[in-house]
Amino acid sequence: MFNKILIANRGEIALRVIRAAREMGIASVAVHSTADSDAMHVRMADESVCIGPPSGTESYLSIPAIMAACEVTGAEAIHPGYGFLSENAQFVQIVQDHGLTFIGPTAEHIRIMGDKITAKDTMKELGVPCVPGSDGGVPTLDEARSLAADMGYPVIVKATAGGGGRGMKVAQSAADLDMAFQTARSEAKAAFGNDEVYIEKYLTTPRHIEIQVFGDGKGRAVHLGERDCSLQRRHQKVFEEAPGPSISTDDRARIGQICADAVARINYAGAGTIEFLYEKGEFYFIEMNTRLQVEHPVTEGIFGVDLVREQIRVAAGLPMSFSQDDLQINGHAIEVRINAERLPNFSPCPGKISAYHAPGGLGVRMDSALYDGYSIPPYYDSLIAKLIVHGRDRTEALARLNRALGELIVDGIDTTVPLFHALLEEVDIHKGDYNIHWLERWLETNMADA
Repeated sequence: MFNKILIANRGEIALRVIRAAREMGIASVAVHSTADSDAMHVRMADESVCIGPPSGTESYLSIPAIMAACEVTGAEAIHPGYGFLSENAQFVQIVQDHGLTFIGPTAEHIRIMGDKITAKDTMKELGVPCVPGSDGGVPTLDEARSLAADMGYPVIVKATAGGGGRGMKVAQSAADLDMAFQTARSEAKAAFGNDEVYIEKYLTTPRHIEIQVFGDGKGRAVHLGERDCSLQRRHQKVFEEAPGPSISTDDRARIGQICADAVARINYAGAGTIEFLYEKGEFYFIEMNTRLQVEHPVTEGIFGVDLVREQIRVAAGLPMSFSQDDLQINGHAIEVRINAERLPNFSPCPGKISAYHAPGGLGVRMDSALYDGYSIPPYYDSLIAKLIVHGRDRTEALARLNRALGELIVDGIDTTVPLFHALLEEVDIHKGDYNIHWLERWLETNMADA
């Protein structure tokens, strides 16, 4: 087992890893920018190293600075959290070339799944169902028109190197395709330095379902059920739950086993998430995230496992501590992402926290790096907290979420907490009757003039 690991991240996910390491008797090293010198992850770690100025490019994305921090502290392994360098294959290769351990999958697996077309081709070969679409990149508008006509409208144009909703445009008809194609390419070039796009059939009322998988890198893998992440704004998830209210026991077992078998066949190591669109009982692969997900706590809630601890164990060469038969769903869990944003426009709202009180009680978990007097810097993602609740069933989990939101105090800034209070008044939310378009439409009706 490792004696010391470095966490190449910040905020609540850095704290999450520090806590798991401490329970395992492993020393932790926090890295931070000058803007994060008083951050909670810096205070909680056993050691800390400043790696650069506020800009993420010059600090949390600086591979030389992070490698230097490992050298001066004697860290043996690096946990990337999520975001930043967590899915950067070059970084993983450099870590390995320096004789250190990357707590996550191999550089090769990250490369394969990081390119949407290669990932889709790989998943097809592994027997994972995929959305009908082009077999590769679509270089010209004429080819796009031909493919879309064969496929039938609506279609969606996607950047091959995309993520976070950028480089994605829907064409409802042939008249929309020219603009969608050109805009997606322009956005992809600006965001990712790569303007290659591909085309898929656009499903009209799907849910966003993701399967949590975990492999030991030696041909053994399990699935930990699904999470429903359908409540999204601009392709960004805001509310996640497990198990999915629309998924039957048979469908869960079927798609879960397909995913576990797929990652086992490629000797995948560590945590991963295979994401699908789900419509009319069918699953369609969209991408695989080769890292821990923001919403991993809801899976931990219903299975009673520590996914970060398991990541560290497998990276150290130990076997997984559970088998598929050990993984039995217990109750229901929900997570809401609380951002420092001003409604109704969701504009960033950094600032100083004048008062903070985290909710508590049975079945309530608060993953956050906030504290009284903390100044949220304006340089990073606006996510400031994740409120996770667990109940014996979905009804109890929703009631517990409502109660916990009422206890939460975050003064000094605006947050998205009022959004969740409002959502919990909606019948569709209580019935679990929503798809990936539901929240955007609700916002247009309920918050356009708020």
